Amino acid sequence: MNALLHQQWTCYRLQLKVLSTSAFEGFLAVLFPLMFATSALLVYRVQDDPDAMQYAGLGAAIMGMWTCQGVVASSLLTRERWAGTLELVVAAPVAIARVIVPVTLAMSTIGLYSVVATIVWMRWVFDLRLHIESWPLFLVSVLATALTVALVGFFLAVTAVRFRYSWALGAALEYPGWILCGFLVPVTLLPVWIQPLSWVIPTTWGMAAIRSAADGGSPWGDLALCAATGAAYAVLAAWLGGRLVDSARRHATLALT
Repeated sequence: MNALLHQQWTCYRLQLKVLSTSAFEGFLAVLFPLMFATSALLVYRVQDDPDAMQYAGLGAAIMGMWTCQGVVASSLLTRERWAGTLELVVAAPVAIARVIVPVTLAMSTIGLYSVVATIVWMRWVFDLRLHIESWPLFLVSVLATALTVALVGFFLAVTAVRFRYSWALGAALEYPGWILCGFLVPVTLLPVWIQPLSWVIPTTWGMAAIRSAADGGSPWGDLALCAATGAAYAVLAAWLGGRLVDSARRHATLALT
C-alpha cells in the first residue's frame, strides 16, 4: 500500500508540474473559464436579481473544473502516442489506472486553480460576493467534486481513445456538460427525458452539494450520491482500461481501435 501511495503521489506531483508549466493545459485552462464565467454573469446580471447572480456565480466557479478535464482527458492516450510513450504505458507491469488517474487528478487540481481564479474575478469585475453559509462544508464539497471529475476524466481517457479525433469528442462534451450538471440552469428545468442523463454524472450531485453548503443546508446526501456515481465511473474505467491493454498485448498492436 505504501508503494502504491508513493507511486501515485510521485506521478501526481510530476504531472501537476508539467500541466502548470504548459500554456494550453495550465494558463489557458484557467483563462478560458474566466471568459465563460464572464459571459454567463453578463447574461444573468440583466435580471438584477441577487439570488440569480449567486446561483450563476457558484455554477460559473465550478464550471472551470469541468472545462479543464474534457479535452485533455479525452486525448490523454493519444498524446502518449504522439510523445512516443504509449508503448511504455501498455508494457508497464501495472494497471493502466495507476498511470492515468494521477494525470486526471492533476488536471482536477488545475480546475481548483480555476475555481479560485473565477471567484476572485467575479469579486473584482462584477463586485459579486458569493454568500457561503458553511465554508468547511463548501470546501469539502468542492474537493469531492474535483475528485469525481478526475474519475470521469479517467473514464473519458480509456473510452475516447477509440475515436480518431478524441480531443474533438472531449470538446463536444464540454457545453452539454454545463447544461446537464446544472452549472447555470437547474436540472429540474430540463426536459424530463434528459434529467436521467444528469443523474448519472457525479458532477451533478457535486454541484448540488456545493449549493446546499452555500445555502446552509446539509450536503451529505448529495455528496454520497456524488461519491457513489464517481466510484461507478472508476470501476467501469478500470475494467475498460484492462480490456484495452489486454487487447493491445494479445494482438501485438497499439492501434487501440
